[in-house]
Amino acid sequence: MATPDPDPGVPNLPPTSWAVLAMLSYEEEVSGYDLKKWADWSLRYFYWTPSYSQIYAELKKLENHGFASSRLDHDNAMRGKRLYQITDAGREAVTAWWNKAPVDASVLKHHVLLRVMFGHLGSPDRIKQILRDHIADVEQLEQRAAIDAEAAKSEPGWAYSQLVLQWAQRHYTAERELAQQLIDDIDNAATVLAGAEHDDRADYPHPTPGRWREIEQRVREEEGMHDPADR
Repeated sequence: MATPDPDPGVPNLPPTSWAVLAMLSYEEEVSGYDLKKWADWSLRYFYWTPSYSQIYAELKKLENHGFASSRLDHDNAMRGKRLYQITDAGREAVTAWWNKAPVDASVLKHHVLLRVMFGHLGSPDRIKQILRDHIADVEQLEQRAAIDAEAAKSEPGWAYSQLVLQWAQRHYTAERELAQQLIDDIDNAATVLAGAEHDDRADYPHPTPGRWREIEQRVREEEGMHDPADR
């Protein structure tokens, strides 16, 4: 499905800029440090774990567009702390983005699955260890998301954020179960791989050269058979 063109009324900013501006839309004057902590409590579960430098770069970009303003607060810190808040133009822009900009398709960028995909370069034991480490990480995120989702219930203004945190908890529960299923399936995959072609060019089994072209052609033919436009 083709992605619709951006609405002409929506400024051309990257998604991370909109994420920062949307955090400012809660109408609180905050520092870059505050936004970093806020993102770690929420956005990291499903979208972005920013560095401080990324946060400040996005804030500078938003200021340049007139969507955010800042001031130095000398009352609460010895050296002064820069605080940011959304402007009227920023409020209008982020509202237009939310309501008019096309929603990009989600893209799964899974480093663990990338290793499993090319597991012929290693060993079943190594793949299992990668997955066990992944499960340990996922369990921590699952537990943390549950804690943050429960804490978010205390603020009515975070009602939608609380829903997303609950979703994140369920997501990591499913991720843990899927990773465990992969571990359970590794030995069978290793047995199948043992029957793959093996020659003197490499120390590992590999697909038959050119096989992907045959598979691609077959898939295209099957897609053509089921394409309603061809009927």
